[in-house]
Amino acid sequence: MDLEAKGDDLEKKAEKKLNGWAFFGSKHEDAADLFDKAANNFKLAKSWEKAGSTYVKLSQCHLKLDSKHEAASAYVDAAHCYKKTSTSEAISCLVQAVDMFCDIGRISMAARYLKEIAELYESDANIEKSMEFYQKAADFFQNEDVTTSANQCNQKVAEFAAQLEQYQTSIDIYEGIARQSLKNNLLKYGVKGHLLNAGICHLCKGDVVAITNALERYQEMDPTFSGTREYKLLADIAAAIDEEDVAKFTDVVKEFDSMTPLDSWKTTLLLRVKEKLKAKELEEDDLT
Repeated sequence: MDLEAKGDDLEKKAEKKLNGWAFFGSKHEDAADLFDKAANNFKLAKSWEKAGSTYVKLSQCHLKLDSKHEAASAYVDAAHCYKKTSTSEAISCLVQAVDMFCDIGRISMAARYLKEIAELYESDANIEKSMEFYQKAADFFQNEDVTTSANQCNQKVAEFAAQLEQYQTSIDIYEGIARQSLKNNLLKYGVKGHLLNAGICHLCKGDVVAITNALERYQEMDPTFSGTREYKLLADIAAAIDEEDVAKFTDVVKEFDSMTPLDSWKTTLLLRVKEKLKAKELEEDDLT
């Protein structure tokens, strides 16, 4: 018998058990065992839709047996099968799992799957929804003192917020992570990167006074920052904006990028800054 047919057979037996009559709910235990075996066979046959729906049935059995942890885990298994065929089905199952893990106080598990939901929305290019779930995951991780994971999720929120031109949200997050990282010897090395990201968001807002004030604050926050290439880049760009000098801006960015390649996020934001600067330069030319 092939694996899918075996799965179908086991699923039918499980359904029969549920529709039958038994003492003390043992029919749900028997059915759960059969659904579990059926789902495994569907998985091996790469019949993901059937595997997913069978894990959902397994979850219902565990709920009848008052085993919420097992029910939540079955929903996670269902989600991982649906991932192969339908992002929306996978998300729906993970949302159910998160609710169950919250009910039984497994907050770290809930956080982990909130992050997975955020990643699924991200893979579907649904930035707003992805942001929402990364934020929830960050809050859950923070509640459990899982700082590194909380920071990773917060950084995603900051990244997307800047893409959507919500620069102040990004600035607040990056500055917050930088402050937090200064208290931890293992995380200190990342501070200049967080401050650079916050600074680039300040530049996007186009307020030279604000960026100058921010650089002063960053020096107070971390006295070593003023000696970094990141600080120099921000200060030199601020000067180029103040002087409305597109050529200087381009040279400054090119020089930094030749030694420390800029990722696509920074490049995108710096291009926005450059476009604004170009527009300003053209305005000036038109006036003269």
